[in-house]
Amino acid sequence: MSPPDILFNFIPVWVGVYTLTAIFFGVATFILYKGAIRLILLGQKSDLMENKLQRFIGILKPVFGQTKVLQGFSLKTDVAGLAHFFIFWGFLSFALSYVLFIFGDSISHRFSEIILTAKGVQVFASYLDVLAIVFLFVILLAVGRRWWKTPRRLSFDLTQKLDAAVILAFITMLMCLTILTEAFYVAGNGTGPHAEALIGKAVGEALISANFPESLALAMHEIGWWLHVLVILSFSIVIPLSKHTHLLGAPVNFFFRSLETPGTLTTPNLEKVEAFGALNIQDFTWKQLLDGYACAVCGKCSDVCPANFSGKVLSPMHIVANLKQHTQKVGPSIIHGDTIEKDNPLVPNEIPQEAIWDCLTCGACVYECPVGVEHVQTIVDVRRHLVMEKAEIPETGQAALVSLEQRGHPWRGTTYSRTDWMEDMNVPTIDENPEADYLLWIGCTSSLDKRGHSVARSLARVLQRANVNFAVLGQKETCTGDPARRLGNEYLYQNMANQTIETLKAHKVTKIITLCPHCFNVMKNEYPHLEGDFEVIHYSKFVDELITNGNLTAIREIKENVSYHDSCYLGRQNNIYEEPRNVASSIPGLNLLEMNKNREKGFCCGAGGGHAWLEENAGTRTNHMRTDQFLETGADTVAVSCPFCLQMFDEGLSSRDKSKKRKAVDLIELVDQSTVAPDEK
Repeated sequence: MSPPDILFNFIPVWVGVYTLTAIFFGVATFILYKGAIRLILLGQKSDLMENKLQRFIGILKPVFGQTKVLQGFSLKTDVAGLAHFFIFWGFLSFALSYVLFIFGDSISHRFSEIILTAKGVQVFASYLDVLAIVFLFVILLAVGRRWWKTPRRLSFDLTQKLDAAVILAFITMLMCLTILTEAFYVAGNGTGPHAEALIGKAVGEALISANFPESLALAMHEIGWWLHVLVILSFSIVIPLSKHTHLLGAPVNFFFRSLETPGTLTTPNLEKVEAFGALNIQDFTWKQLLDGYACAVCGKCSDVCPANFSGKVLSPMHIVANLKQHTQKVGPSIIHGDTIEKDNPLVPNEIPQEAIWDCLTCGACVYECPVGVEHVQTIVDVRRHLVMEKAEIPETGQAALVSLEQRGHPWRGTTYSRTDWMEDMNVPTIDENPEADYLLWIGCTSSLDKRGHSVARSLARVLQRANVNFAVLGQKETCTGDPARRLGNEYLYQNMANQTIETLKAHKVTKIITLCPHCFNVMKNEYPHLEGDFEVIHYSKFVDELITNGNLTAIREIKENVSYHDSCYLGRQNNIYEEPRNVASSIPGLNLLEMNKNREKGFCCGAGGGHAWLEENAGTRTNHMRTDQFLETGADTVAVSCPFCLQMFDEGLSSRDKSKKRKAVDLIELVDQSTVAPDEK
C-alpha cells in the first residue's frame, strides 16, 4: 500500500503515523500495566530465571512452530490447528508489511524498494493480496465453526463470548482495506510497484472500466489507507482488553515454564512459608497469575479433561480464567491497602470447592494447552490450603490421610502385611541381601491388596528368571507419601518422603525398580527436591531392556487380543509409551489393539489425584468411561502397568462388560506367563 503524500494538506504523513502510534501504544501500555502487569506482580516470587538459553530455545517451537497448536491437528476431526498456524504466520507477514509500507514508506516512499527492490515490493504486495483472500475464506470457516457447527471445546460459556467476534471483525476489515486501498490507488492512476499488486490491480482496473472518478478514487485511497492504520493501531488496545492478551502472555509463559518433568509438583519450604498452599492472590506465584493472562480461552484443556468429560464440575479453563477474574476484582484493593478479598474468597465465590477435588492430576490439560498454562500445580496448591489451613477435604480423602499418618499406608481395613505377597517366593530383604544391585519397590497397593499380590509375585518371578540381583525392604517399606501430596497434605508427604529417603540411604540403595507409576514418578522426579537422589526405573522399561538384551525370552504363546492402557503417570507425565508396548509385542501370539484415546491422548482410569480414595458424586464414573473405550476395541484383555489402573478396570469390567468374558491384567502377569530364562529355552 503506497502511503498518501500529506495529511490535511499540511501535515507530513509520517508525523501523523508516528503520533497516532505513540498515542495508541501509550494507551495500550497503560491498560496492560494497570490491568495485568501490576496485578501479576502481586504473586509470590518464583525463581524461574535459571537456564535462560534453554528457556529461550524452548519457546521457539511452540511460538514460531506452533507445535502445541498443531499437536491436535487432524484432517478428520480438527483442522483448527492448521488454520491457527496459517493465521499466525499470516499475521507475521502483514506485520512485516506494516513496518515496510506504513512506518517506512511514510518517511520515504522508496524505503520498501530500497529494502526489497521494486520487483520485491511487487511480489510481496501480490503475496499479501492472495493472503488477504485466503484470510477472508479462513475467517468465514472460523465463524461457521464457532457459531454454527460448534465442536465441544468451543461450546463453553467462556468460548462463546464476543472477544473472538471482535478480532475476526477487525481482521476482516484489514483484509478488505488491504485490497480496496490498493484498488483505489490503481483507479486513481497510481504508479510504481504497489500498483502492480495482483488482486488490487485487477479490482482497480475494473473500477477504471466502470468509469470510477479518478478524484474520488484518490480520496478513497487516502481514507482507506488511514482507516487501515487506525484499525492496526486499534489492535494494540483490543489485545490487553480481551482474551487476546495471550498474544503477549503466551511467549512469556513459555519462557518461564517449569523445566521439570511433567507432573512434578513444587516442594515448598514449609518452615518458611507464611501460609500453606494458595487461596488468596498473594499466595500464588506470579507465574500462576500470568497463566490467566496467557490463556487463549480455547477450551482445549476442558475438552480433554476426564473429569469434565465425565460430567463433573471441574473445567481447567475456568480454573485459570476465574483466577484471573478474581485477580482483576480484588487486586486493585490489595495494591491500595484496603483489600476486599476477605469478603470475596476465590473458593467458593469464583471456583467451586467441588471442582478442586474433581481433578485427577492426569496432566491432560497441561499437555493439550497451546500456551503453556500449568493448571495442575494451581489446583494442588489450592488443595494444600484447603487441607492444611482449613482442614476441608472429602471424608473418604480424610480417612486415607489418617490411615497414612497412623499406619503408613492409605488402605484402611486391609489384613495383609507388607511381606504376605512374597510367601514361599524366596525373595530376599535388603537386610538379607545388602549387596543387591536393585531395590524392588512394591508399593502399598501391590503389597496390601490381594489382587495386587499376583502382580508383585509375577514381577519377582520375572526378575529371578532373568537373574537380576534384587532385594525388597519388606516390613521396612512404607508409603512414598504420594497420595498425601496429591490429596493436598504437603506436610504429611514431606514427613513420609523424608522417612523413606532416610531408610533408603541407610541401606545404601542407589537403584530402584518400581511396580507403581505413582511411586516411580514421586521417587524419580520429586524426591530430589528433598535430597533423595536415586536411579529409579519403572518395571516396564526395565523388563523391556531385559528382553532386548537377551536376559529374558518370551516363548510361550498367549493367543489373545490385548489393548494396552497408558497410565497417566507413566505415559503423559514421564513419556514412557514404547517400552510397555515393546514388551507386549514380544509375546508370541499376542495381538495388540489400541484404544481410540491412547499415548499422549490417553484417558485417565479415574484413580489419579487421590481419587482411588475419593468418591465420584456427579456424572459418569471415569473408570466406566475408560472401560467403555476399552470394550470398543473388541479386545479380550486390557493390560495395564499400574495397580490403581488395575483396580479401576476390574471394577469397570464388572459393571460394564455384559459378556463377563473380558479381563484386566497387569502387563507383568502376561510376561510372567510367557517368558523363561535364557538357559531354559
